[in-house]
Amino acid sequence: MTTNGRAIRGGLADAVDGPARMRVIVLLALVVGLEGASNGTIGALAVALKQAFGITNLQVGLLVTASTAIGIVVMLVSGTLADRVNRTRLLWITVLIWSVAMALGGISAGYGWLLASRVALGVVVAVGGPVVASLMGDFFAQHERGRIYGFVLAGEGICTALGVLVSGWLAAITWRLSFLWLAVAGLLLTLALARTVPEPACGGDTFGASAGSDRRDCANDTLAAAVIAQRLSAHPHLVLQESPEGRSLRWAVGYVLKIRTNVALIVASAFGYFFYTGLGTFAVALLRSRFRISQTLAISLIAIIGVGALIGTLCAGRLADWLIGRGYLGARLGVAGSAFLVAGGFFVPALLTDNVVIAVVAAFLAAIGLGGVNPPMDAARLDIMHSRLWGRAEPIRTTLRSGFTAAAPLVFALVSMQLAPQRRAPGQVATASTGLTQTFLIMLTALFLAGTLILTVARRSYPRDVATALASEEATERHRRSQRGAKAAVLDPADRPEPLPRLRVAE
Repeated sequence: MTTNGRAIRGGLADAVDGPARMRVIVLLALVVGLEGASNGTIGALAVALKQAFGITNLQVGLLVTASTAIGIVVMLVSGTLADRVNRTRLLWITVLIWSVAMALGGISAGYGWLLASRVALGVVVAVGGPVVASLMGDFFAQHERGRIYGFVLAGEGICTALGVLVSGWLAAITWRLSFLWLAVAGLLLTLALARTVPEPACGGDTFGASAGSDRRDCANDTLAAAVIAQRLSAHPHLVLQESPEGRSLRWAVGYVLKIRTNVALIVASAFGYFFYTGLGTFAVALLRSRFRISQTLAISLIAIIGVGALIGTLCAGRLADWLIGRGYLGARLGVAGSAFLVAGGFFVPALLTDNVVIAVVAAFLAAIGLGGVNPPMDAARLDIMHSRLWGRAEPIRTTLRSGFTAAAPLVFALVSMQLAPQRRAPGQVATASTGLTQTFLIMLTALFLAGTLILTVARRSYPRDVATALASEEATERHRRSQRGAKAAVLDPADRPEPLPRLRVAE
Protein backbone atom coordinates (compact mmCIF):
# COMPACT_ATOMS: atom_id res chain seq x y z
CA MET A 1 0.00 0.00 0.00
CA THR A 2 2.84 2.34 0.88
CA THR A 3 4.58 1.52 -2.39
CA ASN A 4 1.42 2.23 -4.38
CA GLY A 5 0.93 5.51 -2.53
CA ARG A 6 4.47 6.60 -3.31
CA ALA A 7 4.02 5.64 -6.96
CA ILE A 8 0.84 7.70 -7.23
CA ARG A 9 2.44 10.64 -5.46
CA GLY A 10 5.49 10.40 -7.71
CA GLY A 11 3.30 10.27 -10.81
CA LEU A 12 1.41 13.38 -9.75
CA ALA A 13 4.66 15.19 -9.00
CA ASP A 14 6.00 14.32 -12.45
CA ALA A 15 2.76 15.55 -14.06
CA VAL A 16 3.24 19.02 -12.58
CA ASP A 17 7.05 19.11 -12.82
CA GLY A 18 8.11 18.52 -9.24
CA PRO A 19 6.97 17.86 -5.66
CA ALA A 20 7.18 21.52 -4.60
CA ARG A 21 4.79 22.52 -7.37
CA MET A 22 2.54 19.58 -6.58
CA ARG A 23 2.28 20.61 -2.93
CA VAL A 24 1.26 24.16 -3.81
CA ILE A 25 -1.23 22.99 -6.44
CA VAL A 26 -2.87 20.49 -4.09
CA LEU A 27 -3.21 22.98 -1.24
CA LEU A 28 -4.58 25.74 -3.48
CA ALA A 29 -6.99 23.20 -4.96
CA LEU A 30 -8.25 22.33 -1.48
CA VAL A 31 -8.76 26.02 -0.67
CA VAL A 32 -10.76 26.52 -3.86
CA GLY A 33 -12.74 23.40 -2.99
CA LEU A 34 -13.86 24.57 0.46
CA GLU A 35 -16.86 26.48 -0.85
CA GLY A 36 -17.79 23.59 -3.12
CA ALA A 37 -17.59 21.12 -0.24
CA SER A 38 -19.71 23.38 1.93
CA ASN A 39 -22.41 23.91 -0.70
CA GLY A 40 -22.27 20.25 -1.71
CA THR A 41 -22.94 19.32 1.90
CA ILE A 42 -26.07 21.48 1.95
CA GLY A 43 -27.21 19.82 -1.26
CA ALA A 44 -26.65 16.34 0.17
CA LEU A 45 -28.42 17.23 3.42
CA ALA A 46 -31.39 19.05 1.85
CA VAL A 47 -33.86 16.34 2.80
CA ALA A 48 -32.31 15.71 6.24
CA LEU A 49 -32.28 19.42 7.14
CA LYS A 50 -35.88 19.86 6.02
CA GLN A 51 -36.87 17.01 8.32
CA ALA A 52 -34.69 18.17 11.24
CA PHE A 53 -35.81 21.80 11.26
CA GLY A 54 -39.15 21.61 9.45
CA ILE A 55 -37.99 23.99 6.70
CA THR A 56 -38.81 24.41 3.00
CA ASN A 57 -36.73 24.38 -0.19
CA LEU A 58 -36.60 28.16 0.06
CA GLN A 59 -34.92 28.01 3.47
CA VAL A 60 -32.49 25.35 2.24
CA GLY A 61 -31.54 27.65 -0.62
CA LEU A 62 -31.05 30.51 1.85
CA LEU A 63 -28.33 28.50 3.61
CA VAL A 64 -26.24 28.65 0.42
CA THR A 65 -27.21 32.22 -0.38
CA ALA A 66 -26.18 33.48 3.08
CA SER A 67 -22.53 32.49 2.75
CA THR A 68 -22.32 33.97 -0.73
CA ALA A 69 -24.03 37.23 0.24
CA ILE A 70 -21.55 38.08 2.99
CA GLY A 71 -18.77 37.39 0.51
CA ILE A 72 -20.13 40.12 -1.74
CA VAL A 73 -19.89 42.64 1.11
CA VAL A 74 -16.20 42.13 1.87
CA MET A 75 -14.95 40.89 -1.50
CA LEU A 76 -13.38 44.09 -2.79
CA VAL A 77 -11.49 44.73 0.44
CA SER A 78 -9.98 41.26 0.30
CA GLY A 79 -8.72 41.90 -3.23
CA THR A 80 -6.84 44.98 -2.06
CA LEU A 81 -5.28 42.89 0.71
CA ALA A 82 -4.25 40.25 -1.81
CA ASP A 83 -2.24 42.86 -3.71
CA ARG A 84 -0.53 44.30 -0.62
CA VAL A 85 -0.08 41.79 2.25
CA ASN A 86 1.39 38.34 2.84
CA ARG A 87 -1.09 36.20 0.92
CA THR A 88 -0.28 32.80 2.37
CA ARG A 89 -0.77 34.08 5.93
CA LEU A 90 -4.07 35.66 4.89
CA LEU A 91 -5.11 32.37 3.34
CA TRP A 92 -4.50 30.12 6.35
CA ILE A 93 -6.21 32.58 8.71
CA THR A 94 -9.21 32.53 6.38
CA VAL A 95 -9.36 28.73 6.35
CA LEU A 96 -9.13 28.67 10.15
CA ILE A 97 -12.17 30.96 10.42
CA TRP A 98 -14.01 28.75 7.94
CA SER A 99 -13.30 25.66 10.06
CA VAL A 100 -14.63 27.28 13.22
CA ALA A 101 -17.79 28.40 11.42
CA MET A 102 -18.32 24.90 10.05
CA ALA A 103 -17.97 23.42 13.54
CA LEU A 104 -20.54 25.88 14.88
CA GLY A 105 -22.90 24.77 12.13
CA GLY A 106 -22.48 21.17 13.23
CA ILE A 107 -23.63 21.92 16.78
CA SER A 108 -26.50 24.19 15.74
CA ALA A 109 -29.49 24.06 18.05
CA GLY A 110 -31.86 25.49 15.46
CA TYR A 111 -32.20 26.84 11.94
CA GLY A 112 -31.26 30.39 12.96
CA TRP A 113 -27.98 29.21 14.48
CA LEU A 114 -27.17 27.19 11.37
CA LEU A 115 -27.97 30.17 9.14
CA ALA A 116 -25.67 32.42 11.21
CA SER A 117 -22.79 29.95 10.85
CA ARG A 118 -23.32 29.94 7.09
CA VAL A 119 -22.96 33.71 7.03
CA ALA A 120 -19.53 33.35 8.66
CA LEU A 121 -18.50 30.92 5.92
CA GLY A 122 -18.71 33.78 3.43
CA VAL A 123 -15.20 34.83 4.46
CA VAL A 124 -13.83 32.04 2.24
CA VAL A 125 -15.82 33.31 -0.72
CA ALA A 126 -14.48 36.80 -0.06
CA VAL A 127 -10.80 36.00 0.49
CA GLY A 128 -10.03 32.62 -1.05
CA GLY A 129 -10.75 33.48 -4.69
CA PRO A 130 -8.68 36.69 -4.97
CA VAL A 131 -5.73 35.27 -3.04
CA VAL A 132 -5.61 32.02 -5.02
CA ALA A 133 -5.83 33.92 -8.33
CA SER A 134 -2.98 36.22 -7.30
CA LEU A 135 -0.81 33.31 -6.14
CA MET A 136 -1.50 31.39 -9.34
CA GLY A 137 -0.21 34.29 -11.40
CA ASP A 138 3.03 34.51 -9.40
CA PHE A 139 3.69 30.79 -8.99
CA PHE A 140 3.11 29.66 -12.59
CA ALA A 141 4.07 30.92 -16.05
CA GLN A 142 1.50 32.24 -18.49
CA HIS A 143 1.89 29.50 -21.09
CA GLU A 144 1.02 26.73 -18.60
CA ARG A 145 -1.72 28.36 -16.53
CA GLY A 146 -4.54 26.64 -18.39
CA ARG A 147 -3.12 23.23 -17.50
CA ILE A 148 -2.28 24.21 -13.91
CA TYR A 149 -5.68 25.81 -13.40
CA GLY A 150 -7.15 22.48 -14.47
CA PHE A 151 -5.42 20.78 -11.54
CA VAL A 152 -6.37 23.52 -9.07
CA LEU A 153 -10.00 23.72 -10.13
CA ALA A 154 -10.24 19.94 -10.03
CA GLY A 155 -10.09 20.53 -6.30
CA GLU A 156 -13.41 22.35 -6.51
CA GLY A 157 -15.06 19.40 -8.24
CA ILE A 158 -13.45 16.79 -6.00
CA CYS A 159 -14.29 18.67 -2.82
CA THR A 160 -17.86 19.26 -3.96
CA ALA A 161 -18.15 15.55 -4.67
CA LEU A 162 -16.66 14.72 -1.26
CA GLY A 163 -19.05 17.16 0.34
CA VAL A 164 -21.96 15.37 -1.28
CA LEU A 165 -20.66 11.82 -0.82
CA VAL A 166 -19.16 11.83 2.66
CA SER A 167 -21.73 14.20 4.10
CA GLY A 168 -24.53 12.19 2.51
CA TRP A 169 -23.23 8.97 3.99
CA LEU A 170 -22.65 10.49 7.43
CA ALA A 171 -26.18 11.90 7.34
CA ALA A 172 -27.41 8.33 7.74
CA ILE A 173 -25.98 8.56 11.29
CA THR A 174 -26.66 12.24 11.99
CA TRP A 175 -26.49 15.34 9.81
CA ARG A 176 -24.22 17.01 12.40
CA LEU A 177 -21.30 14.75 11.50
CA SER A 178 -21.54 16.07 7.94
CA PHE A 179 -20.47 19.51 9.17
CA LEU A 180 -17.99 18.39 11.81
CA TRP A 181 -15.81 16.28 9.50
CA LEU A 182 -15.35 19.32 7.25
CA ALA A 183 -14.33 21.41 10.26
CA VAL A 184 -11.60 18.90 11.10
CA ALA A 185 -10.45 18.80 7.46
CA GLY A 186 -10.27 22.60 7.44
CA LEU A 187 -8.06 22.64 10.53
CA LEU A 188 -5.63 20.20 8.90
CA LEU A 189 -5.55 22.37 5.77
CA THR A 190 -4.81 25.42 7.93
CA LEU A 191 -1.73 23.73 9.37
CA ALA A 192 -0.52 22.60 5.95
CA LEU A 193 -0.87 26.09 4.45
CA ALA A 194 0.89 27.78 7.35
CA ARG A 195 3.83 25.38 7.34
CA THR A 196 4.47 24.48 3.70
CA VAL A 197 3.32 27.18 1.23
CA PRO A 198 5.87 29.99 0.68
CA GLU A 199 4.95 33.56 -0.17
CA PRO A 200 6.07 34.11 -3.78
CA ALA A 201 7.51 37.37 -5.03
CA CYS A 202 5.13 39.32 -7.24
CA GLY A 203 6.07 38.35 -10.76
CA GLY A 204 8.84 36.29 -9.18
CA ASP A 205 10.57 33.02 -9.99
CA THR A 206 9.33 30.86 -7.16
CA PHE A 207 9.90 27.49 -8.80
CA GLY A 208 12.51 28.43 -11.36
CA ALA A 209 12.11 29.38 -14.98
CA SER A 210 9.47 26.80 -15.71
CA ALA A 211 7.00 28.14 -13.23
CA GLY A 212 7.75 31.58 -11.96
CA SER A 213 7.93 33.69 -15.08
CA ASP A 214 5.43 36.48 -15.53
CA ARG A 215 4.29 38.40 -18.57
CA ARG A 216 7.43 40.41 -18.85
CA ASP A 217 9.33 37.25 -19.92
CA CYS A 218 7.79 37.71 -23.34
CA ALA A 219 10.43 35.92 -25.36
CA ASN A 220 9.93 32.71 -23.38
CA ASP A 221 6.14 32.74 -23.37
CA THR A 222 4.12 31.13 -26.13
CA LEU A 223 1.11 33.43 -25.84
CA ALA A 224 3.20 36.60 -25.70
CA ALA A 225 5.28 35.41 -28.64
CA ALA A 226 2.09 34.86 -30.65
CA VAL A 227 0.93 38.41 -29.89
CA ILE A 228 4.27 39.81 -31.03
CA ALA A 229 4.41 37.60 -34.13
CA GLN A 230 0.92 38.66 -35.23
CA ARG A 231 1.79 42.31 -34.61
CA LEU A 232 -1.37 42.88 -32.59
CA SER A 233 -1.72 46.44 -31.35
CA ALA A 234 -2.68 47.39 -27.81
CA HIS A 235 -5.45 49.78 -26.82
CA PRO A 236 -3.46 53.00 -26.20
CA HIS A 237 -5.86 54.43 -23.61
CA LEU A 238 -5.55 51.26 -21.50
CA VAL A 239 -1.75 50.89 -21.52
CA LEU A 240 -0.48 51.61 -18.00
CA GLN A 241 2.69 53.69 -17.71
CA GLU A 242 3.23 53.20 -13.97
CA SER A 243 2.62 50.24 -11.66
CA PRO A 244 -1.02 50.22 -10.48
CA GLU A 245 -0.08 48.70 -7.11
CA GLY A 246 -0.62 51.94 -5.20
CA ARG A 247 -3.74 53.06 -7.06
CA SER A 248 -7.08 53.28 -5.24
CA LEU A 249 -9.75 50.61 -5.30
CA ARG A 250 -12.10 52.99 -7.10
CA TRP A 251 -9.55 53.46 -9.86
CA ALA A 252 -8.98 49.69 -10.10
CA VAL A 253 -12.72 49.02 -10.47
CA GLY A 254 -13.00 51.57 -13.25
CA TYR A 255 -9.95 50.25 -15.08
CA VAL A 256 -10.80 46.54 -15.08
CA LEU A 257 -14.35 47.28 -16.25
CA LYS A 258 -12.95 49.10 -19.29
CA ILE A 259 -11.44 45.84 -20.54
CA ARG A 260 -14.08 44.44 -22.88
CA THR A 261 -13.01 40.81 -22.61
CA ASN A 262 -13.08 41.01 -18.83
CA VAL A 263 -16.64 42.37 -18.79
CA ALA A 264 -17.83 39.63 -21.16
CA LEU A 265 -16.17 36.96 -19.00
CA ILE A 266 -17.73 38.39 -15.85
CA VAL A 267 -21.22 38.15 -17.34
CA ALA A 268 -20.63 34.68 -18.80
CA SER A 269 -19.18 33.46 -15.51
CA ALA A 270 -22.20 34.83 -13.66
CA PHE A 271 -24.56 32.86 -15.89
CA GLY A 272 -22.48 29.69 -15.50
CA TYR A 273 -22.19 29.86 -11.73
CA PHE A 274 -25.89 30.67 -11.44
CA PHE A 275 -26.74 27.31 -12.98
CA TYR A 276 -23.90 25.45 -11.24
CA THR A 277 -24.96 26.67 -7.78
CA GLY A 278 -28.57 25.70 -8.35
CA LEU A 279 -27.45 22.31 -9.62
CA GLY A 280 -25.25 21.68 -6.61
CA THR A 281 -28.02 22.64 -4.21
CA PHE A 282 -30.89 20.62 -5.67
CA ALA A 283 -29.33 17.79 -7.75
CA VAL A 284 -29.75 15.15 -5.04
CA ALA A 285 -33.31 16.25 -4.30
CA LEU A 286 -34.12 16.10 -8.03
CA LEU A 287 -32.74 12.58 -8.44
CA ARG A 288 -34.53 11.27 -5.36
CA SER A 289 -37.89 12.78 -6.21
CA ARG A 290 -37.81 12.13 -9.94
CA PHE A 291 -36.65 8.52 -9.95
CA ARG A 292 -37.83 7.64 -6.42
CA ILE A 293 -34.45 6.30 -5.33
CA SER A 294 -32.75 6.19 -1.95
CA GLN A 295 -30.34 8.78 -0.56
CA THR A 296 -27.42 6.35 -0.88
CA LEU A 297 -28.14 5.56 -4.53
CA ALA A 298 -28.65 9.22 -5.40
CA ILE A 299 -25.32 10.11 -3.80
CA SER A 300 -23.59 7.31 -5.73
CA LEU A 301 -25.04 8.52 -9.03
CA ILE A 302 -23.88 12.06 -8.26
CA ALA A 303 -20.38 10.64 -7.72
CA ILE A 304 -20.43 9.01 -11.16
CA ILE A 305 -21.56 12.25 -12.77
CA GLY A 306 -18.88 14.11 -10.84
CA VAL A 307 -16.18 12.02 -12.53
CA GLY A 308 -17.28 13.59 -15.80
CA ALA A 309 -16.77 17.07 -14.37
CA LEU A 310 -13.31 16.06 -13.18
CA ILE A 311 -12.39 14.81 -16.66
CA GLY A 312 -13.48 18.10 -18.21
CA THR A 313 -11.59 20.13 -15.63
CA LEU A 314 -8.32 18.26 -16.15
CA CYS A 315 -8.49 18.14 -19.95
CA ALA A 316 -9.89 21.52 -21.06
CA GLY A 317 -7.04 23.70 -19.83
CA ARG A 318 -4.45 21.33 -21.28
CA LEU A 319 -6.29 21.32 -24.63
CA ALA A 320 -6.41 25.12 -24.73
CA ASP A 321 -2.69 25.42 -23.92
CA TRP A 322 -1.90 22.87 -26.65
CA LEU A 323 -3.91 24.84 -29.21
CA ILE A 324 -2.22 28.11 -28.22
CA GLY A 325 1.14 26.44 -28.79
CA ARG A 326 0.00 25.74 -32.34
CA GLY A 327 -0.94 29.30 -33.10
CA TYR A 328 -4.60 29.50 -32.04
CA LEU A 329 -4.41 32.66 -29.95
CA GLY A 330 -8.07 32.60 -28.87
CA ALA A 331 -8.04 28.91 -27.95
CA ARG A 332 -8.71 29.43 -24.24
CA LEU A 333 -11.97 31.23 -24.85
CA GLY A 334 -12.90 28.98 -27.77
CA VAL A 335 -12.62 25.93 -25.52
CA ALA A 336 -14.48 27.61 -22.64
CA GLY A 337 -17.37 28.81 -24.81
CA SER A 338 -17.73 25.44 -26.53
CA ALA A 339 -17.72 23.69 -23.15
CA PHE A 340 -20.70 25.79 -22.03
CA LEU A 341 -22.67 24.79 -25.14
CA VAL A 342 -21.75 21.11 -24.79
CA ALA A 343 -22.93 21.13 -21.17
CA GLY A 344 -26.25 22.74 -22.04
CA GLY A 345 -26.81 20.41 -24.98
CA PHE A 346 -26.37 17.20 -22.97
CA PHE A 347 -28.35 18.43 -19.95
CA VAL A 348 -31.48 18.64 -22.13
CA PRO A 349 -31.87 14.85 -22.68
CA ALA A 350 -30.74 14.21 -19.10
CA LEU A 351 -33.71 16.23 -17.85
CA LEU A 352 -36.27 14.96 -20.38
CA THR A 353 -35.74 11.19 -20.20
CA ASP A 354 -37.56 8.94 -17.75
CA ASN A 355 -34.80 6.32 -17.89
CA VAL A 356 -32.32 6.72 -15.04
CA VAL A 357 -29.45 5.11 -17.01
CA ILE A 358 -29.88 7.45 -19.98
CA ALA A 359 -30.21 10.40 -17.60
CA VAL A 360 -26.95 9.56 -15.82
CA VAL A 361 -25.03 9.02 -19.09
CA ALA A 362 -26.27 12.32 -20.54
CA ALA A 363 -25.54 14.13 -17.27
CA PHE A 364 -22.04 12.60 -17.26
CA LEU A 365 -21.34 14.06 -20.71
CA ALA A 366 -22.85 17.39 -19.68
CA ALA A 367 -20.61 17.41 -16.62
CA ILE A 368 -17.53 17.03 -18.84
CA GLY A 369 -18.55 20.25 -20.56
CA LEU A 370 -19.39 22.07 -17.34
CA GLY A 371 -16.10 21.01 -15.77
CA GLY A 372 -14.17 22.20 -18.82
CA VAL A 373 -15.33 25.81 -18.61
CA ASN A 374 -13.28 27.33 -15.81
CA PRO A 375 -9.63 26.27 -16.35
CA PRO A 376 -9.18 28.00 -19.73
CA MET A 377 -11.45 30.90 -18.77
CA ASP A 378 -9.62 31.59 -15.50
CA ALA A 379 -6.27 31.45 -17.27
CA ALA A 380 -7.59 33.92 -19.86
CA ARG A 381 -8.58 36.34 -17.09
CA LEU A 382 -4.96 36.55 -15.96
CA ASP A 383 -3.79 36.99 -19.56
CA ILE A 384 -5.72 40.24 -20.03
CA MET A 385 -4.78 41.90 -16.72
CA HIS A 386 -1.62 43.60 -15.44
CA SER A 387 0.01 41.37 -12.82
CA ARG A 388 -0.30 44.06 -10.13
CA LEU A 389 -4.08 44.03 -10.60
CA TRP A 390 -4.64 40.29 -10.28
CA GLY A 391 -5.66 40.50 -6.63
CA ARG A 392 -8.20 43.30 -7.17
CA ALA A 393 -9.49 42.15 -10.56
CA GLU A 394 -10.61 38.81 -9.14
CA PRO A 395 -12.90 40.21 -6.39
CA ILE A 396 -14.36 42.77 -8.80
CA ARG A 397 -15.33 39.89 -11.06
CA THR A 398 -16.45 37.69 -8.21
CA THR A 399 -18.45 40.43 -6.52
CA LEU A 400 -20.52 41.02 -9.63
CA ARG A 401 -20.79 37.29 -10.29
CA SER A 402 -21.70 36.47 -6.70
CA GLY A 403 -24.99 38.34 -6.96
CA PHE A 404 -26.13 35.68 -9.42
CA THR A 405 -24.64 32.91 -7.30
CA ALA A 406 -26.33 34.14 -4.14
CA ALA A 407 -29.68 34.39 -5.87
CA ALA A 408 -29.50 31.01 -7.61
CA PRO A 409 -30.73 28.69 -4.80
CA LEU A 410 -33.59 31.04 -3.96
CA VAL A 411 -34.59 31.50 -7.60
CA PHE A 412 -34.46 27.74 -8.26
CA ALA A 413 -36.55 27.09 -5.16
CA LEU A 414 -39.13 29.79 -5.91
CA VAL A 415 -39.53 28.79 -9.56
CA SER A 416 -39.84 25.10 -8.66
CA MET A 417 -42.53 25.90 -6.11
CA GLN A 418 -44.45 27.95 -8.69
CA LEU A 419 -44.17 25.28 -11.39
CA ALA A 420 -45.08 22.35 -9.15
CA PRO A 421 -48.72 21.28 -9.66
CA GLN A 422 -50.80 22.41 -6.72
CA ARG A 423 -51.74 18.98 -5.47
CA ARG A 424 -50.55 17.12 -2.45
CA ALA A 425 -50.38 13.56 -1.18
CA PRO A 426 -50.36 10.91 -2.49
CA GLY A 427 -48.57 12.60 -5.43
CA GLN A 428 -46.28 14.89 -3.46
CA VAL A 429 -43.05 13.26 -4.64
CA ALA A 430 -44.04 13.54 -8.29
CA THR A 431 -45.09 17.13 -7.68
CA ALA A 432 -41.64 18.11 -6.40
CA SER A 433 -40.01 16.28 -9.30
CA THR A 434 -42.12 18.07 -11.90
CA GLY A 435 -41.37 21.51 -10.49
CA LEU A 436 -37.61 20.94 -10.22
CA THR A 437 -37.31 19.35 -13.67
CA GLN A 438 -39.08 22.24 -15.37
CA THR A 439 -36.99 24.69 -13.39
CA PHE A 440 -33.72 23.12 -14.53
CA LEU A 441 -34.88 23.13 -18.16
CA ILE A 442 -35.62 26.84 -17.95
CA MET A 443 -32.33 27.63 -16.22
CA LEU A 444 -30.34 25.89 -18.97
CA THR A 445 -30.79 29.14 -20.87
CA ALA A 446 -28.01 30.54 -18.68
CA LEU A 447 -25.47 28.04 -20.07
CA PHE A 448 -26.37 28.75 -23.69
CA LEU A 449 -26.18 32.51 -23.11
CA ALA A 450 -22.77 32.16 -21.45
CA GLY A 451 -21.32 30.09 -24.28
CA THR A 452 -22.65 32.41 -26.95
CA LEU A 453 -21.29 35.50 -25.18
CA ILE A 454 -17.79 34.04 -24.90
CA LEU A 455 -17.63 32.86 -28.51
CA THR A 456 -19.11 35.98 -30.11
CA VAL A 457 -17.76 38.77 -27.90
CA ALA A 458 -14.93 37.74 -25.57
CA ARG A 459 -13.03 35.63 -28.11
CA ARG A 460 -12.90 38.54 -30.57
CA SER A 461 -11.69 41.17 -28.10
CA TYR A 462 -9.25 38.86 -26.28
CA PRO A 463 -6.16 39.18 -28.57
CA ARG A 464 -5.93 42.98 -28.34
CA ASP A 465 -6.63 42.90 -24.60
CA VAL A 466 -3.74 40.46 -24.17
CA ALA A 467 -1.55 42.79 -26.21
CA THR A 468 -2.62 45.68 -23.97
CA ALA A 469 -1.70 43.77 -20.81
CA LEU A 470 1.70 42.89 -22.26
CA ALA A 471 2.31 46.49 -23.31
CA SER A 472 1.37 47.64 -19.81
CA GLU A 473 3.82 45.20 -18.25
CA GLU A 474 6.54 46.46 -20.59
CA ALA A 475 5.79 50.13 -19.91
CA THR A 476 5.59 49.78 -16.13
CA GLU A 477 8.78 47.74 -16.05
CA ARG A 478 10.54 50.40 -18.10
CA HIS A 479 9.27 53.05 -15.68
CA ARG A 480 10.50 51.00 -12.72
CA ARG A 481 13.94 50.69 -14.26
CA SER A 482 14.13 54.40 -14.95
CA GLN A 483 13.27 55.09 -11.30
CA ARG A 484 16.21 52.99 -10.20
CA GLY A 485 18.49 55.47 -12.00
CA ALA A 486 22.13 55.21 -11.17
CA LYS A 487 21.57 52.09 -9.09
CA ALA A 488 20.74 50.10 -12.23
CA ALA A 489 23.92 51.28 -13.90
CA VAL A 490 26.16 49.59 -11.35
CA LEU A 491 24.51 46.20 -11.59
CA ASP A 492 26.73 43.32 -12.56
CA PRO A 493 26.05 42.55 -16.27
CA ALA A 494 24.96 39.02 -15.35
CA ASP A 495 22.23 40.42 -13.11
CA ARG A 496 20.79 42.84 -15.63
CA PRO A 497 17.40 41.80 -17.01
CA GLU A 498 17.06 41.05 -20.69
CA PRO A 499 15.74 43.87 -22.91
CA LEU A 500 11.99 43.82 -23.28
CA PRO A 501 10.51 43.13 -26.74
CA ARG A 502 8.71 46.10 -28.19
CA LEU A 503 4.94 45.71 -28.40
CA ARG A 504 2.81 47.74 -30.75
CA VAL A 505 0.48 50.40 -29.41
CA ALA A 506 -2.18 51.64 -31.80
CA GLU A 507 -1.94 55.29 -32.65
